[in-house]
Amino acid sequence: MSPPKKSPYHGLAVYSAILSQIVGAPLIGLLIGRSMDKYLSTTPLFLVIGLLLGLGAGLYGTIHYVRDLTGDE
Repeated sequence: MSPPKKSPYHGLAVYSAILSQIVGAPLIGLLIGRSMDKYLSTTPLFLVIGLLLGLGAGLYGTIHYVRDLTGDE
């Protein structure tokens, strides 16, 4: 029995979902960290913390998304 055929746009949807998690989460972390730095007058501290938290969140979300796609547990 052959596997079911997927839409040709399925790969594009997976690619854009992964890209949005990898790029979007650090960008949001940077923006939140920058606004906290302006509010609290701590120049690079929260910017770096926001970047690191965003990178971690993006990587975590991407790993879980790919695991769901492949069926791994």
